[in-house]
Amino acid sequence: MLLGKLFRPFIENRPVCVMARGILERLFDPKRIDDLFAETAQAGYTRKLHFSTLVSLMGDVVLGVQPSVHAAFQALEEKEAAVTLTAVYNKLDRVESVVSAALVRDAAEQAASVIDALGARQESWLPGYRCRVLDGNHLSATEHRLEELRTTWAAPLPGKILVVLNQEQMLAEEVFLTEDGHAQERSLLDATLQSVRAKDLWIADRNFCTLKFLCGIARRLGYFLIRQHGTVKGRLVGRRRKVARCPTGMVYEQGIELRDPETGDFVTYRRITVELDQATRDGDYEIHLLSNVPANAADALTLAALYRKRWTIETMFQEITATLQCEIQTLGYPKAALFAFCLALVAYNAVSLLKAALRSEHGAVIVNETVSGYYLNLEIRGTYDGMMIAIPERHWKVFRTLSVTELASVLKKIASHLSLSRYRKHPRGPKKPPPKKAAYANGGHVSTFRLLNRNE
Repeated sequence: MLLGKLFRPFIENRPVCVMARGILERLFDPKRIDDLFAETAQAGYTRKLHFSTLVSLMGDVVLGVQPSVHAAFQALEEKEAAVTLTAVYNKLDRVESVVSAALVRDAAEQAASVIDALGARQESWLPGYRCRVLDGNHLSATEHRLEELRTTWAAPLPGKILVVLNQEQMLAEEVFLTEDGHAQERSLLDATLQSVRAKDLWIADRNFCTLKFLCGIARRLGYFLIRQHGTVKGRLVGRRRKVARCPTGMVYEQGIELRDPETGDFVTYRRITVELDQATRDGDYEIHLLSNVPANAADALTLAALYRKRWTIETMFQEITATLQCEIQTLGYPKAALFAFCLALVAYNAVSLLKAALRSEHGAVIVNETVSGYYLNLEIRGTYDGMMIAIPERHWKVFRTLSVTELASVLKKIASHLSLSRYRKHPRGPKKPPPKKAAYANGGHVSTFRLLNRNE
C-alpha cells in the first residue's frame, strides 16, 4: 500500500476519517489552489496572505474543525499567520465570485476523474442523457456586525447561489453567484446557459422556466424538463391525451407552441400534465411540465417520474446545512458568505467521492440505501483532531502526488476496512399531521410539569 505504517491503526479502525482527510488534502492542494487563484482572479492579488491559506482557514470553519474565523486564525501556525486578523477579514471581503465558483468547478473535475477511475458512477436516470439538476439557495440572514448594518432591524441577506448537480456522479459541478440578496434567481440564467452542452438534460422547478432559457437550451442541443411557470404562455396544439396513472396522480400529454424570443421562430414542445391526488404545498392540484425530450427516448410517465427526482438537490442542500457550517452568520460580507458556501460545496464533493469509493467496494445499492451521510460526518468530526495529532500534516501530502488511478486504488483499499453497519440510515415513517394547538397570546407560556401531570 502507498500509505505508511503510521496510517494503519486509523485505516483499520476509522477508515472513513482517513479517506475524508486524504480527499480534502487532494482537493485543497495549496499549489493548485494558488495557481487557480492566479488564473481566475480579476482584481485580487497576493502579498503576504496566500489564497490557499485563506481556503485552509475557512475550510476548518466550514468543516466544523474550528468554531469561528477568529478561532481558525489563532490556530494557524506562526509561519502562516504573517498577517493580522483584520487583514484576513479584508481578504474575505474581496474574494471574487469567479474565484469561489472556480473552486467548486475544480473540485468537481478532480473528484469526477477519480469516480470514473473507481467505476462508481450512479446509474443514469435517463440513459443517453447527462441529467443536471438546477436549483437555487438563498443564503440566510447574517448578524448586524458590519457598520452599515447596525442602523437597521431588517435581516441582511448576503446573496444567492444557483447550483448544478451532476446526477451520475452526485457532484455540485457548477455554481452561479450573485451578491444581491434581493436579486431574482432568473438573473443568473444567462450565465447558466453558457454551461449547457449537447445531450444535457436540465431538470428544474418553475422559477427557472423562461422562454429564453428553454429555447436557449434547445439551441445548444440540450434538453430540458422544467415545470411551466404561469408567465410562460403558449398555444396548445393537438388534443390532450390521457397516458396513465403515476404514484401522485393521472398523467396527460399535449403539445405546446412557444415563440423563441431570440429568433422569433415558433417551436413545439411537449407539455406533460399531472393531475394530483393531493395538492402541493402551494395549493396546486395540477402541474405542467415542459420538455423537448423526444417521445421515443422517454414517454410522459417516465418524465413525470423523473421530475420527482429533482428533490435530490434539495437533499444536497439539507445535507450540507445539517452537517457543515455553510452559512456563517457572523460573515456579513456578501463575498465572504458566498465563498464559505462554495467551500461547503467542495466538502460535499469530497463526501460524494468518499461515497463513490464505498460504492465501488461494497456495491451501489447497499451504500445508496443504507449509508447515512450524517453518521459519516459525525465520525469524521469526532476523530479528526486526534488523528491529525497522531499523523502530522507532512504525512498527508502523499495524497497530492498520487495519480488518479493510484488515488482510486488507495481509496478502494481503505474502504474495504469499513463496516457499513456503523453508518446505517434510520428512515422515519410518514409524517403525521400536526395536532391543533391551544391559542396563547404572544409571549404566553405553560409549565411542562403541569401539562405532563394534569391528568393524574
